[in-house]
Amino acid sequence: MVSKKPAEPSPESVARANRQRLAREEGVLAMEAVEQKAVAIRKNMERLRALREAKEAQDMSAQAGLSGVPKKKRKTSLSK
Repeated sequence: MVSKKPAEPSPESVARANRQRLAREEGVLAMEAVEQKAVAIRKNMERLRALREAKEAQDMSAQAGLSGVPKKKRKTSLSK
């Protein structure tokens, strides 16, 4: 016996195909959103790293400048 496919799809198969199509479209949009978020995170990390490295370099130069200058001793008077 040879079974023939019906000329018109059943309502269940149409609904299933529609759900699959929507799921594919939502999946593509979700993956794009994830990728955009990942790019934004990497850019922010790069910005923060540059700020941190600049601050560390400034601190190192400040410490190098301070080490050559003797610290002033403060005279304190103790009154009892």
